[in-house]
This record gives sequence, C-alpha cells and structure tokens, in this order.
Amino acid sequence: MSDIGLPEWPQYDERERAGLIRALEQGQWWRLGGGEVDAFEREFAEYHGAEHALAVTNGTHALELALQVLGVGPGDEVVVPAFTFISSSQAAQRLGAVAVPVDIDPETYCLDVAATEAAIGPRTKAIMPVHMAGQLADMDGLGKLSDASGVPLIQDAAHAHGARWNGRRVGEFGSIASFSFQNGKLMTAGEGGAVTFPDRESYEEAFLRHSCGRPREDRGYWHRTSGSNFRLNEFSAAVLRAQLSRLDEQIETRERRAPVLARLLGEIPGVVPQGRDPRADRVPHYMAMFRVPGLAGERRDALVDTLVARGVPAFVVFRAIYRTNAFWETGAPDATVEELAARCPNAEAITDDGIWLHHRTLLGTEEQVHRVAEIVAEAVAAS
Repeated sequence: MSDIGLPEWPQYDERERAGLIRALEQGQWWRLGGGEVDAFEREFAEYHGAEHALAVTNGTHALELALQVLGVGPGDEVVVPAFTFISSSQAAQRLGAVAVPVDIDPETYCLDVAATEAAIGPRTKAIMPVHMAGQLADMDGLGKLSDASGVPLIQDAAHAHGARWNGRRVGEFGSIASFSFQNGKLMTAGEGGAVTFPDRESYEEAFLRHSCGRPREDRGYWHRTSGSNFRLNEFSAAVLRAQLSRLDEQIETRERRAPVLARLLGEIPGVVPQGRDPRADRVPHYMAMFRVPGLAGERRDALVDTLVARGVPAFVVFRAIYRTNAFWETGAPDATVEELAARCPNAEAITDDGIWLHHRTLLGTEEQVHRVAEIVAEAVAAS
C-alpha cells in the first residue's frame, strides 16, 4: 500500500487462482487446444456489443493486426492523434504505412474532427481515434466523416474497456476496435490484447493472420496468407476472464470518484482537469488527467517527482509522437517537427504541462481522493 493507502494494482482474488488452475489442468496450454481463449473472446465480444473478438499477444499487435485487416500497407496513410502512446503510430509504420499526426480537442484530449478532415488525402486508408483516458472520441463527428470520405475508422480502445458513447458500446459502431491488457490497463494479464470486429469476414481474416496464416483445423501447413504468431495463451485468457468479471464494479467506483477529484483539482489555482464530453455517458477512467499550464517542462517534471514521493501514482503524459526519435525512423510524413508542431498546438501544450494519475487513484475511498487533491494543491503551490 502507498502512504495514502490507495489500492494496489493489479487486483486479483480467488477468481484468478481458479482460472489459472482450470487452464493448468485442462492439459492444453495454447489456444488451439484449450478452451480459455475461446471463452474469453465470446465474453469480451458480448460485453462490448461486438459480433466477434480475437485475443492477441498485446495491444500493439492488436492495432497492427486491425490495420492489416483493413488492407493498410506500404505507402498508405493512417491518421492518428498527435497526442497518444507511440503504439498508435508505430502499428501503422511497421506495416510500411505513413502515420499522419493531427491535433486533439483541448478539452477531451481526443482526436479533433476538423483537424482529421483536413488531413485526409488520396492515400488515407484509415482514421484511428484514440479514446484517451477512457473517454470515447467524438464518434458522432468521426462517424459522419468516415461515411462521407469512405475512410474507415479503427478505434484504439486501449483505455476504453466498458466505455459508452450515447449508450453505445465500443463494439456497436460498426468499426474494428483494439484493446490492451498490459499491466497498468483497466483489466490485465500483465500483457495481452484483443480486437473486436463487426462482421465474421474480418474476424476470420484476422484469425488467419494472427496464427501465421494457418487455418484453425489445418494439418498440412497450408498457410493461406502472410501473418505472424499473435496468439494469446490459455493462462492469460483465464486471468482475463476473471478480470472482466469485476470490471463493471470497478468502473462504477471510478465513475463515482472521478467527478469528485475533477472538482477538487479544478479548484486548485493553475490546475486544469481534462474535460468530459456529455455524450460520453460511461467513462472507465484509465487515467485522471490534468494540466498545469504555469508549470511546463522541467517544472512539470519536478512536480510529478514530488507527487510520486508523497505517494501519489503520478506520471508525465505522453509526448507528441513526432517529438520522439522512434516516430522518424520509418513511415513519417514529409514534414519537419516544427511544421507538425504548428499544426498541433493542443498536443504541443499538453506535452509540456500534462500530468496523469493512475486509475487506482479512483478505486480508493472518497477520503483518499480528497487527500490526493490536497497533496496536488500543496505541491503545485510549492512549485
């Protein structure tokens, strides 16, 4: 436990233990011989309102596989938020595509619809909204843009397990979505990922590609398409089934605590919490995010160090993807860092002054949430 007494993460109980024993004793530990992965996929798809789900090795592979199913390849362009974890762009770049960063909404930190529309060109093959911190991007505006342009959406839902937008779940928008189960995520097996699909055809293609292009019942090594080994193992799936069983309860707790923390942070001079679109009627809150515009750069970094030293699980936010060396290795647009920065002022600003708190902050008591806000206020005043 931390000094504040916040819950630890990951959380587990007898459900995970029972699942691991169940996977162990079934005698087959890979997905093509056991039953845990298949069961988890059915449960996860149903939970998110999707026709099908495919469990994979991690969230980055989930994005890469989803892009492949959409036909993204060398020379194509994929629109991504400038402010996101690097996997969003790297998944496209590893397929030989060009990642085109666009700016974010200054309130929600999600993909800006107008900036996305301006970035669409003749080579654009996909638009990738990232549901930042668990709040769905503007799926109304992006859906209309996708319909008008003919460019499909692929949802990066790594932060959005269980999220809703005007009553619709991630799997109910008619687009492919990818999820992550990395150790810090809202449900976890240490690593892992999933892709949800709106139709059987795309699911079947993804299954082939995630299993080296080999059909499920193949005995003659008839690899029908290119692919890789992105298969999830049975032990991870057993853990994820248990994690999914408590997700609703955890989301309900975070939804009660998040408005309290946002209000308290908003009362601190110099602190600006992430906004919430009222159409996002269920947010699982992967992060509690806020900005400190007067404490940018090294002063922001020092503030995070102070919060961590006082028991608050705080982190600097992702930097704009074009401000990393990795972005420029392959598949970068024909533009300079300065040109991209000029197009993305909101991503630039949050890169310099953004902070996020791990979602276990919102699993504590209301008293603990008040204490977190007090520590933030004290640290900001002293910075």
